[in-house]
Amino acid sequence: MNQTAVAASHHNAPRLLERYRKEIAPALAKQFHRKNMLAVARLEKIVLNIGCGEAAHDAKALEAAQRDLGLISGQRPLITRAKIAISNFKIRLHDPVGCKVTLRRARMYEFLDRLVSVALPRIRDFRGLNLRGFDQGGNYNFGIKEHTIFPEVPIDQIQYPFGLDVTLVTSAATREEAFVLLKAFRLPFAAK
Repeated sequence: MNQTAVAASHHNAPRLLERYRKEIAPALAKQFHRKNMLAVARLEKIVLNIGCGEAAHDAKALEAAQRDLGLISGQRPLITRAKIAISNFKIRLHDPVGCKVTLRRARMYEFLDRLVSVALPRIRDFRGLNLRGFDQGGNYNFGIKEHTIFPEVPIDQIQYPFGLDVTLVTSAATREEAFVLLKAFRLPFAAK
């Protein structure tokens, strides 16, 4: 890439990426005593997942989930299939059971920005994200009960309301570091 292309791509960086580079990363480096900026915790990817078991029996449910997840993420979702057969739910091996999207780079920061500033405030009686969602690897998981909180989804066209699993994958070594990183991105965590 030549110099002008690098400058142009750097100029149109998402708002949260700019904030990470200018404010968050230096603050984290100082707080956790990191000399090398590459050792500072960062957001690596965001995985959005809709599980709809009824998709095994109703192709329209899967189409609706795929369409809506595509609108929310700005990227075409991948269909997830059953890894095992579950006779109680009449699900056979390799039946479609949902869809997922993995967001990276600019799309990831743009989605996080919309999630924090637009979608989460639209949840009725929202008390903050649960602090128990952190795993040992410094990642954070939470669920959204209804995907209709995203303004991209046309509410009048929804036949199937879906829940949505969100996984924020970070390069943080500890839960504490991941928490400080996500708090800096203004994720609204519940009070302890």
